[in-house]
Amino acid sequence: MPDMTSTLTILQPYPGIFAYYDGRIAGTRLHSEGPNWLDDGAYALGVASYAIVDGGEALVYDTHISLPHAEAIRTHLESLGVTSIRVVLSHWHKDHVAGNAVFADCEIIALTLTAERLAENREKIETATPPIHPLVMPTRLFEGRLDLKVGQRTVELHHFAIHSADGNVLWLPEEKLLLAGDTVEDCATFIAEAEHVATHIAELKRLRRLPIAHILPSHGDRDRISAGGYDGTLIDANRSYLERLEKAAAEGAQIGSLKDFVADEIAAGSILYLAPYEDVHDSNVARMRAAAKAN
Repeated sequence: MPDMTSTLTILQPYPGIFAYYDGRIAGTRLHSEGPNWLDDGAYALGVASYAIVDGGEALVYDTHISLPHAEAIRTHLESLGVTSIRVVLSHWHKDHVAGNAVFADCEIIALTLTAERLAENREKIETATPPIHPLVMPTRLFEGRLDLKVGQRTVELHHFAIHSADGNVLWLPEEKLLLAGDTVEDCATFIAEAEHVATHIAELKRLRRLPIAHILPSHGDRDRISAGGYDGTLIDANRSYLERLEKAAAEGAQIGSLKDFVADEIAAGSILYLAPYEDVHDSNVARMRAAAKAN
């Protein structure tokens, strides 16, 4: 296996906004040849954590997929002269909290619901492959919305129940920039909670009401993130995917490949096709069909 951070790249899509991006490199695995969440999930799909920097202050959005990745983030920030770091968690899934221990001496901010999910799943997380042990928990909790200052920059934290019930996005109103976590993905959202897809669709509509100019997702295309990210049509593409999949599953209709299912959005440039998402799509189809039968 290569060094854990051998393919990590640091992007700067905007002044003082850094993306720590890894993955989407065919034939490369970081943890093992055997099945594991890091290689087969996060790395295959590409994953980014972010930092907002102003002066000596930094706000880190998710702690990445391993301790070495988190250490690389912290080392980079300290090289910029950062002396004060806070962490915000987008939600409780493993590829967003794996590096928490590197920031154990920092304030770690999360939704109350995120802390609850982490506590409920702590044993599974700490014994996963690879394990996240010890799992360092959030130290500051909020519900609904929390406003912060990073130097002179205004950052708003907003709860959106998309992908996971505890979705937490960062909104920079002055820049009209959304750091979206997993609330949207390129090229298809991963359905983790099929029973709540109707809620996710409604919440995507609510998210779209923000005056968004740019979106930086946790799972997206490296070059597009580097160039400034996506626009609001990424939200539309994710919502349309869920709506059409929900309808097809409920009707028992045939559902083809992801490439065919989202052909219109690919043609429009809202999303870019990535073959590893075919497995995500297959999982989504199975989960939605099971949810439809349960209802």
